[in-house]
Amino acid sequence: MSALERLWYGQAPAWQRVLASVVLGPPALLFGGAGAVRNALFDAGLLRSHHVEGLQIVSVGNLTVGGSGKTPLVIFLARWALAAGQQVAVLSRGYGRVSREPLDFDVASLPDEARASDEPRLIARRAPGARVFLDADRVAAARRARAAGCTVAILDDGFQHRRLARDVDVVIEVPTASPWVMPLGPGRELVSGRRRASVVWNGQGAADPQGRLIVTGVRDPSGAPVELRGARVVALTGIARPQRFLQTLEALGATVVRHERFADHHRFSEKDRASARQHAARLGATLVTTEKDRERLPDGFEIAVVETAIGVTRGLDALARAVGWPSACAPVPSMEKGAP
Repeated sequence: MSALERLWYGQAPAWQRVLASVVLGPPALLFGGAGAVRNALFDAGLLRSHHVEGLQIVSVGNLTVGGSGKTPLVIFLARWALAAGQQVAVLSRGYGRVSREPLDFDVASLPDEARASDEPRLIARRAPGARVFLDADRVAAARRARAAGCTVAILDDGFQHRRLARDVDVVIEVPTASPWVMPLGPGRELVSGRRRASVVWNGQGAADPQGRLIVTGVRDPSGAPVELRGARVVALTGIARPQRFLQTLEALGATVVRHERFADHHRFSEKDRASARQHAARLGATLVTTEKDRERLPDGFEIAVVETAIGVTRGLDALARAVGWPSACAPVPSMEKGAP
């Protein structure tokens, strides 16, 4: 965990919190103020939001930086819309990809990870039938999606992207120890921005949908099930908040004997892969990673993959009313024995 993350999530000592408030407080005030002014301009119509006729836009986003489960929720919503008979697009910037040109694809035409990045590829795999549109200009991506015949577009990480008008804003709320915006806290904007949300995910209110990640399988490269209960594992990750993944492994009954941690969206080099393999062999452990990280590993690399999905525990009807799709069509992932 980085020094900033320790500060944001209440694990820094008191003296560091005091020092950080002095050093990082002024830029945080400027950042929060600039965001508030920008939102006020959009609310007043002085900055324009663009509508795409005939395309329902469902945005998935959050108020904080870092991993919050947006990708599994995007997959959940895309599969739900497909089951409801919609032609589905997923709109993404494709953060971390090498290429910058606009791109669209589905599971049958996956580009390599460098061109598409990990999350868009994973979305295409897990929501077959949806088409993924990558473009830094989300308005242009939405127009291309509509021209391709799509009727619903899931806007990935779109809460602060207000140039594209949306019909539904689903906001994932992650508890933090700091109410501050960056860099003093993890906030992307002031907490007052929550008022724009149509639906709060993981909220505490009785009418708010609550969801959690559940394990739907652990597979080896051939797709065969892997039993982790009682196993020693070496975790290989390049995600924003790997602590949740380590907790999942422990909940599955595994003992994490080593964690090979890299930055979010890190492309594992041959040296990285060889080191992880060697540590696993030396410790007599199973090498394991996330679905997102697997997208950045070459075919044929021997590693077990933990598959996860969203399970809705409360508020599905509220979410169904917001998006307008039948709740009976919502995905219901199976939870294997021993899954958290």
